[in-house]
Amino acid sequence: MSKKMTITSIKKSKGVTPLVVITAYDALFAKLMEPSSDMILVGDSLNMSFAGKSDTLSATLEQMIYHTNAVAQGAKNSFLICDMPFGTYISKEKALENAIKVFQESPADAIKIEGGADKADIIKFLCSNGIAVCGHIGLLPQAVRSEGGYKVKGKTETERLQLIEDAKAVEAAGAFCMVIEGVKAEVAREVAKSVEIPVIGIGAGKDVDGQVLVFSDMLGLFEEFTPKFVKKYMDGASLVKSALSSYSDEVKAKEFPQEIHTY
Repeated sequence: MSKKMTITSIKKSKGVTPLVVITAYDALFAKLMEPSSDMILVGDSLNMSFAGKSDTLSATLEQMIYHTNAVAQGAKNSFLICDMPFGTYISKEKALENAIKVFQESPADAIKIEGGADKADIIKFLCSNGIAVCGHIGLLPQAVRSEGGYKVKGKTETERLQLIEDAKAVEAAGAFCMVIEGVKAEVAREVAKSVEIPVIGIGAGKDVDGQVLVFSDMLGLFEEFTPKFVKKYMDGASLVKSALSSYSDEVKAKEFPQEIHTY
């Protein structure tokens, strides 16, 4: 078993070794993912890929804590980041109250919140109270309704400058790393170079400090749509359907169970 990552080793990886991050929501998949990942993100994306909702906004803190505990059971040696769901960090005091709840009720090593310069004061307040924070800039899934959809960032000079400002503000506030999502590759590269902490990309090109993907996307289990930035490393849905079809056929034909499966 590889040595568990720490905030120190995560920071030191910048410019040395790209960080591999994957989402997980349960113990079974977390155990499979642990050997190949540096960090596991218990993302609020579970509201879509696990619960079947249209966006992440209705995920609750209780759900996130439940799934973080489940993931921890399967990946006992992984650095775990728990996503703070929509509405749980609308003020410094509320953010701290909810982050403390995550830390007290789960073994999460850190929490993640969306927002750049506008959330810097909250990040700083959390860090000053013993909460390890991963930032999240660029396309913000929790802002999908206010922005009218999922929109790629960094297309204009104003957006480019804002992203750099956001990254620097998140770093100055004390975050140990940050996710950058849905950003033009050349801008994401510039953002990563503008700070000393790792910048983990998702839909932000290869010239950042690591990558994160939603596991059900990269394993081809989620069929409704595939974002442009996702590479399917296997056709999971077809494999599962084929296995289930074989099981169904054998049960109906009374070919299963055979003697070797019988007490």
